[in-house]
Amino acid sequence: MAQENVATLDIQSCGAENGSSKAVSFSALKPQLLVQAPKAAEAVLFYKAAFGAEELKRSLHPKRKADHELPLILCAELKLGSSILLVCDQTDDFDASVKAEGNGCMLCLETDDVTGAVEKAVNAGATMDGEITEGEGGACCGGRVGKVKDPYGYVWLICSPGKKCVDVEA
Repeated sequence: MAQENVATLDIQSCGAENGSSKAVSFSALKPQLLVQAPKAAEAVLFYKAAFGAEELKRSLHPKRKADHELPLILCAELKLGSSILLVCDQTDDFDASVKAEGNGCMLCLETDDVTGAVEKAVNAGATMDGEITEGEGGACCGGRVGKVKDPYGYVWLICSPGKKCVDVEA
């Protein structure tokens, strides 16, 4: 029987100042590729054709009007081998910290303890960007979301497992 690998971090052993020994467990790391809008749909088709990716879920941008030819993708979740990749249209209303880096990539960590994970990242040297939100923005397809920027300029979305994406029909 295959055993699922889950990364566990001990907050106390990594410099938490308050003496807490609370462990944070992550269930997934999902790279989120941002492509210039409205090309996420093309990118999804490319990853399917080029790499055999399977589209699991898709959520559309709520601000995109129905009269546009192509709706913007807020989050398309693709299975590529045993990994998950998120593909999104990058719009003008995207966070300036993501645009400024110019790398077109955010990393999304899933955990049941968003608050603990954000605190852990901040204690290790990341800076918090905004507040933890409840189900807003669809950043890892729903759930609680906290955003931090690591000392190297990468943006990490720390999210509870999402349940708000629409399943893609075959």
